[in-house]
Amino acid sequence: MRPTIGIDFGTTNSVVASLQPDGQVRVLRHATDDVFRSVLCFWNGAEGRVRHAAGPAAIEAYLDDPLDARLIMSMKSYLAQRSFAETRILGQSYALEPLVALFLRALLAPFADDLAGAHVVVGRPVRFVGGSADEALGERRLRAGFALAGHAEVQVALEPAAAGHRFAATLDRPAVVLVADFGGGTSDFSLLRFDPGPPRRVTALGQAGVGVAGDAFDYRIIDRVISPLLGKGGSYRVTGTELPIPPAWYSSFARWHLLSLMRAPKTLRDIEAVSRTADHPEQLRALVALVKDEAGYALYRAVSTAKAALSAAETTVLDFRHGDFEVAAEIARADFEFWIAPELAQIRTAVDAALADAALAPAQVDRVFLTGGSSLVPAVRRIFAERFGEDRVVAGGEFVSVAEGLALIGREAEANVAQGAE
Repeated sequence: MRPTIGIDFGTTNSVVASLQPDGQVRVLRHATDDVFRSVLCFWNGAEGRVRHAAGPAAIEAYLDDPLDARLIMSMKSYLAQRSFAETRILGQSYALEPLVALFLRALLAPFADDLAGAHVVVGRPVRFVGGSADEALGERRLRAGFALAGHAEVQVALEPAAAGHRFAATLDRPAVVLVADFGGGTSDFSLLRFDPGPPRRVTALGQAGVGVAGDAFDYRIIDRVISPLLGKGGSYRVTGTELPIPPAWYSSFARWHLLSLMRAPKTLRDIEAVSRTADHPEQLRALVALVKDEAGYALYRAVSTAKAALSAAETTVLDFRHGDFEVAAEIARADFEFWIAPELAQIRTAVDAALADAALAPAQVDRVFLTGGSSLVPAVRRIFAERFGEDRVVAGGEFVSVAEGLALIGREAEANVAQGAE
């Protein structure tokens, strides 16, 4: 059989895994051993040519010169959005698929020997991000990005099903498993029946997904803690009439993949014009400075750190400083859980939808496997403990289970081809 490679192109992080000859799955890592963030950075080189970098190198380049660099984040969140046709970066136009390809080439470059002749399996969410997401478009763009990166022949598999394959390796008896995969942009749920075999058999019973996960939780923290310090909820005056400061600015500011759109000259001019008659002009000036100075990445990193701390502690402090703008806000886990209540409700609804799709009651689910960064949030885990019982809920491989499972899916596909040839 050919070697198999699993590639989890994520909203926040991306992971590559390889099935080894001994049957074990190994995560392929870059020399820095850093998490490979799904980001691109563009800047003008010494000769005026546009340069770019991906992953940790992109973050390093951006931090070296945030004023003149352009950081591209959450590319996966745009895949199924028809409204995204292209973006201009340092005077050049880029469609989404070439941007994805630039990132993938950098992600996969060190693993050329592993990829040579390999069966490549790529993950996709059950539901792409966005209320008007076009699922077929999302997968076409995903495949096109890989094709431009030199991998035209790839198998596409659902991410929660992949995580389920990874978990199934630990099972020694038949079981119905609910796999909950929490990414940066989506939360996906699959009900699968595993029969250990040999041969091992996997039967898909039902699935559902929702376009909320870790990024949405970050949004709530920014919206509640940071945005009010930047003018949200305030007012300004036009010819003596008091008007609310446009809330749409803060909706974009609090979302990773929309922040770069705020750098549009008209948007910045509008904010600066409103600041002249605002009740707190210094807050809007701070907003303009954060956008102009490309301080969003540093802010999101501080927010993500605070969110992670709340998984282990009842309170934490969100620390962030940029120029004259300083935040040292204490956040209680109880408040955070209140803020994310709408997202938790959507997750519950999606779990119900997966059960309904499989025509199963909670009592018929033998095990629940949680994976992905947001599975560490206590309020998220509590949804499953209350519905299925704490003893049936397990978690693990928060950042690598999807890639490892994709490699295992590739092995099964290759085995089926081999059997068919006999």
